[in-house]
Amino acid sequence: MILLDGKKVANDVRKEISEQVSLLLKKGYKRPHLAAILVGNDGASQTYVNAKVKACKEVNFQSTLTRLDESISESELLNEVKKLNDDSSVDGLIVQLPLPNHIDEAKVTQAISPNKDVDGFHPINIGRMVLDLPSYLPATPAGIIEILRRYNINCVGKHCVVIGRSHIVGSPISILMAKNTSIGNCTVTLVHSRTKKLQEITKMADILIVAIGKKNFVTEDMVKDGVCVIDVGINRIKSNQTKSGWKLIGDVDFNKVKNKCSYITPVPGGVGPMTIAMLLNNTLNSAKKEIY
Repeated sequence: MILLDGKKVANDVRKEISEQVSLLLKKGYKRPHLAAILVGNDGASQTYVNAKVKACKEVNFQSTLTRLDESISESELLNEVKKLNDDSSVDGLIVQLPLPNHIDEAKVTQAISPNKDVDGFHPINIGRMVLDLPSYLPATPAGIIEILRRYNINCVGKHCVVIGRSHIVGSPISILMAKNTSIGNCTVTLVHSRTKKLQEITKMADILIVAIGKKNFVTEDMVKDGVCVIDVGINRIKSNQTKSGWKLIGDVDFNKVKNKCSYITPVPGGVGPMTIAMLLNNTLNSAKKEIY
C-alpha cells in the first residue's frame, strides 16, 4: 500500500506557484491577487478562509479578506461581489460557503465574474469544463487529478466509481475521470443515496473516489484488493487524544480498508491540502490570462 501524500504534493505545487510568481514580478507584472468574502462567524468557514489567506502569503500573492455580518442582506452581498468583479486589481474572487439561510448561494455564485471564479463553481466554467474548453476546474476535483498525475497512477481503461454527486466534487470529478486525457479515460460509475446494490458496484472499482461526508462509510467489505482509494471526506469527531478535543476522519474506514489498497489518501493530509493549492493555481492562471 502506498500512501498518497496530498500534503507533500500541495507543498510541491505551492513551491512551483511561488517560483512562477517570482518570474512574473521580474517581468514587471503585478502580484496575483485573491479576494475572499466571509459572511458571518461560522468557525469552520473562518478556519478555511484564514488558511487561504495564509497560503496566499506563502506564495507571494496579494490577498484581500472582506468580512461581513451574518445579517447582511442578499442585495448588499451581491453589491460587494460586484465591487470586486469591477476591481481590475483582483484576479480571483471567492465567497466562502455556506452562506446564511436567507441568502441564495446559487445567485451569489453566479454573480461572480466567470473570469474571476477561481473556485470553478460558475455555470460558465462548469460548461467550459464539460466541453473541453479552457476553464477554472473546481479546486477539489483538480486536486484529485493532480495527486493521481504526480503519483503516475494509470487510469486508462480503469473502472472509476465515484460515491457522491455534489456539484462541488462528485459530479465534476466523474466528468474529469471520463475525459480523453492522461488522467482520465476511465469507465465511470457515479453512485449516490438512491443507488441499489451499492456494495456490488464499489467492489468493482479500480479507483474509488468517496465524497459524501459520512464518517467511515466505506468499509473493507466494500472494496476489492488492489483498489486505489481517494477519500475526500472531512468529518470532525470528538477525541481525547488531541489538545483540541477533536480530530478529523474521512468517509473511508482507513485502518481497515488500507490493507486492501494499492494506493489510499489519508485524512487529514490527503485531498484537503490540494484544494487550496489548486485554488492558488487557478488564481495564478487568471493573473497570467491563461483561461480568459
